[in-house]
Amino acid sequence: MKLHPIGTTGLAVTDLGFGAAPLGDMPDTYGYGVDEATARVAIDAIFDGQVNLLDTSRVYGFGRSEARIGDAIRARGGLPAGFVLSTKLDRDLETGRFDGDRARQSAEQSLTALGLDRIPMLHLHDPEHARDLSEITRSGGALDVLFRLKEEGVATCVGLAMGRVDLMLALLRDWPFDVILSHNRYTLLNRSADALFDLAQAKGVTILNAAPYAGGVLAKGSATVKKITYQDSTEAGLAPVRAVEEICARHGVAPGAAALQFSQRDPRVACTIVGVSKAERVAQTLDWAAAGIADAAWRDLAALSFSTVDPEAERVYRPG
Repeated sequence: MKLHPIGTTGLAVTDLGFGAAPLGDMPDTYGYGVDEATARVAIDAIFDGQVNLLDTSRVYGFGRSEARIGDAIRARGGLPAGFVLSTKLDRDLETGRFDGDRARQSAEQSLTALGLDRIPMLHLHDPEHARDLSEITRSGGALDVLFRLKEEGVATCVGLAMGRVDLMLALLRDWPFDVILSHNRYTLLNRSADALFDLAQAKGVTILNAAPYAGGVLAKGSATVKKITYQDSTEAGLAPVRAVEEICARHGVAPGAAALQFSQRDPRVACTIVGVSKAERVAQTLDWAAAGIADAAWRDLAALSFSTVDPEAERVYRPG
């Protein structure tokens, strides 16, 4: 697969990546569970495949995602050559504390869980959910620690991974991130990350676009999934999804393929990250990335209206 270099860090990512949040068993978020054996088969399929990026977090599944990935890494004697594992500094889930000490503690917990002595890609995660943003941005705060970890060689590249675009724009203007990771804000249904991507591109920051299926509905279908971006939806709310499905049916295209390739076609996006819950989804994603989609289908999809409102503005965040 095509590789995209991340600045001058020496790392490069394939234009497709996988997200390991579902593999941490998060039924409150996704509406289904994933047992350890199923997760392990999926992780091994990713490590053995063409894609070289796997994204997780200290808090996904209360640590289960990192623990399961770490078990797979240890079993094979380390990360595959050239593989980019991405994880995140996270707040304390009980108190919301996200100061410098908590950031360093989060990094140490990740290194232990993953069985690594350094992390290829390390993000500051979800500062909008912390108890006090000033703990993160002040001198000696979580952001200072993030960049210090890069200087110390604990992380090869550092980034910002979060939801709220307004806050993300402000932080991106002020801090020299190597990479940003946005989710659910640049899909067939929503373009709220458009200005963010423009700014990142102008600054030479690598863009990772996650969750192109709007939480799974564009992959599994509105007849099966009644949630958009992990939130229960009404019949009226599902209408934009059904409009995509109607066009795709007319052109003989899987909606998931169109949703995935919509992100991959954008020249600003270096890597599109897709959450997977089992090994079959790994193969399906590769098939969808390679599927042929006619220009007429893209024209019809481009004619659809889309939202520019934060799709998770009313979401109640649950880490499980």
